[in-house]
Amino acid sequence: MANFSQGAQVEHLKFGLGTVLSSSDERIVIKFDDHGEKKFVTTMVATSLKKSDRQPPAEKRASRARKPKAAAVATAQA
Repeated sequence: MANFSQGAQVEHLKFGLGTVLSSSDERIVIKFDDHGEKKFVTTMVATSLKKSDRQPPAEKRASRARKPKAAAVATAQA
């Protein structure tokens, strides 16, 4: 059975490229680029995974909603 360490880059037949978040003999958790986080039974998914030599993708920063400026709020209330 293949051993996938945390941070390893993998490719799944259905979900594409992803990063291993955690792995044990029983379970493996992978964060896929286009499909989010998925949990698998290690023995069942091992044949569908292959190691990838790509660089991990840069994490995207979440955008925050901006608060309206005080002047705009005061004008809207008047």
